[in-house]
Amino acid sequence: MTLVFVCGFVASMEKRSCTLSLLLLLLLCFHLTTVQCEGRLIRHLSSLPPSLSTPQEFKIGFKRIILSIALGILTGLIGAILFALLIKFAVQYMNQTPILKGPVIFSPKISAKTLQSALSTENQLLGSSSNGKYYKTVLDNGLTVAVKVLEPFDNGSPERHSKSVKRRIQQELEILASLRHRHLMSLRAYVRESDRFSLVYDYMPTGSLEDAMNRVRGNQLQLGWDVRLRIAVGVIKGLQYLHFTCIPQILHYNLKPTNVMLDAELEPRLADCGLAKLMPNIDRATSGYGAPECFENCRYTDKSDIFSFGMILGVLLTGRDPTDPFFGEAASGGSLGQWLRHLQQAGEAREALDKSIVGEEVEEDEMLMAVRIAVVCLSDLPADRPSSDELVPMLTQLHSF
Repeated sequence: MTLVFVCGFVASMEKRSCTLSLLLLLLLCFHLTTVQCEGRLIRHLSSLPPSLSTPQEFKIGFKRIILSIALGILTGLIGAILFALLIKFAVQYMNQTPILKGPVIFSPKISAKTLQSALSTENQLLGSSSNGKYYKTVLDNGLTVAVKVLEPFDNGSPERHSKSVKRRIQQELEILASLRHRHLMSLRAYVRESDRFSLVYDYMPTGSLEDAMNRVRGNQLQLGWDVRLRIAVGVIKGLQYLHFTCIPQILHYNLKPTNVMLDAELEPRLADCGLAKLMPNIDRATSGYGAPECFENCRYTDKSDIFSFGMILGVLLTGRDPTDPFFGEAASGGSLGQWLRHLQQAGEAREALDKSIVGEEVEEDEMLMAVRIAVVCLSDLPADRPSSDELVPMLTQLHSF
């Protein structure tokens, strides 16, 4: 973040320097024009014959002189403004973000040569989504990375080859690469090709939260309440960083368990932050984690991220998948959020808890309080949901971290 601040400061100083230079240029042109007009006035007065001594003749000559001065000043100002605009456009063109070719590296552990060599070989497919595929890649130096190959646009879209669109995507990726937080996946490199981007991240052998919860449902993995709560706290701390520390604010846009990666200690890291903003073909409606306002009026705010977090917290508490056919039945209210709200209002929230984590009385009290927090996060109106800044102490106070 320090590098970003320094770059912003330098850019600001460059803009101020450019503005000051343009102002000095205008003053110089105005001064030269005034000097020229004064010279013309003196020469004109000195060349007047003695016969121009009547008041009428003097008045006509004076008007001509004033008109000459005014036209000179106007011509000088117009010329200076046009020249200043020319300089401004030239500076903007030179400062325009170039469309880079080949790998753009942000990690000292990765070299452009080894990355290109690895991407050119067949790699292990980890999974796929509506906007790309995930691969496991081993570099020549032994480092294992995860590569996400993005397909930003439909094949027939004329925007696919637009320089302005590619430049915008590149600028967004540069911003995402500058993010550094314990609970965020860091972008280590990216490669722009003719029709796609390849993003390079650290490889997480544990997989995603979705993978972990599927193993829990299949009785292949045990996740106690303390681990689940720690995952929830890590996710909300990652959102707090995006919402309140990053300037300008960054929204996740597509928060769900498949985009929450787990490291070897089961610490969560948010992946694909902000990428959905760049991918027009992403279909969030089918994931079951999107906020209602995203589909009713296509409006997305930080409170939309909070709704998605509430769904993740509900999954951690209940162990259920929001797309489970159970939630399509009338008895469940039609969704995980409605089901939790109904049970909580009826005083039966304990019935929603995953039976594999129900145990000690103290932990059960924490889980019941977490159900209430999840219900508030899943409010239909964005204004009724808490912010990530408010949620961090609410969740951390449930348990000592």
